Amino acid sequence: MNYLDFERPIAELEEKIREMRLLAESTGSDLTAEIDRLERRVQELRERTYRNLTRWQRVQLARHPDRPYTLDYIHLMTTGFVELHGDRCFADDPAIVGGLAKFNGRTVLVVGHQKGRDVKSRQYRRFGMPNPEGYRKALRLMKLAAKFNKPIISFLDTPGAYPGLEAEERGQAEAIARNLLEMSRLPVPIVVCVIGEGGSGGALGIGVGDRILMQENAWYSVISPESCSAILWRSWDYKEQAAEALKLTAQDLFELGIVDRIVAEPLGGAHRNPQEAARLLAEAIEEALTELLPKDPETLIRERREKYSRMGAWIETYL
Repeated sequence: MNYLDFERPIAELEEKIREMRLLAESTGSDLTAEIDRLERRVQELRERTYRNLTRWQRVQLARHPDRPYTLDYIHLMTTGFVELHGDRCFADDPAIVGGLAKFNGRTVLVVGHQKGRDVKSRQYRRFGMPNPEGYRKALRLMKLAAKFNKPIISFLDTPGAYPGLEAEERGQAEAIARNLLEMSRLPVPIVVCVIGEGGSGGALGIGVGDRILMQENAWYSVISPESCSAILWRSWDYKEQAAEALKLTAQDLFELGIVDRIVAEPLGGAHRNPQEAARLLAEAIEEALTELLPKDPETLIRERREKYSRMGAWIETYL
């Protein structure tokens, strides 16, 4: 298990519990009372720590290397997943995965950003940062879902769109903008789930939907705290202050009306119990689909556009 800096006191107590159990097994001593006492202390420390997380600490949890990614949730929540590849224009982009699957007995189209677990897979997936062909592949699959009247589930988990020169040469901005337009008028239900990092247009490129669900330790913002700090203070040293100012957590965005529901995670984060995290997320998705599926296409599209039109605040002045 990987531990973040603020989790070190918990890690130390858990290590002490492991040592006492090994000692009890090797010597035959009865250390049950001491172990139970330490386990209660660990539980109390966990609850106190995770109940009072700062925004920056939630950003760290969203980036935890053991956190479940899109393919993990697809395999935990669906059956019969068939991955589909290619944008039919240039290439296949492994930073975005998608295909057809069975979710609670109904066929759905699942699509999402995919990161890697080790050095090789991270390079292959480009840390979940898509090229234009990734967004074009996602749009091709979503149009396929619309053609056969299948609901769409989209998983967001990216630090942003790939910033390389080749991405710009192939029309990165156009690909994202095209997706925003086309997703706004797809005639099938779209449930968007922010499961980790929701970085800028890289996330929004597959993030227009009828219901936006967000796990409690994810973040979603126009810019990352580090990049915001670099722009405002010319240094990454102020990333924690930037995270506070950006209001990028699920709690912040729910209050602002950007996301529709905060999905609870197991204590300590989704990586502590991926199966339970998937169960909680699946329940939220099922509730959203149950509400959306009876609606006719015209109603879906109208309400979706109205949803995004209501976001933000402005004042009209007349001179």
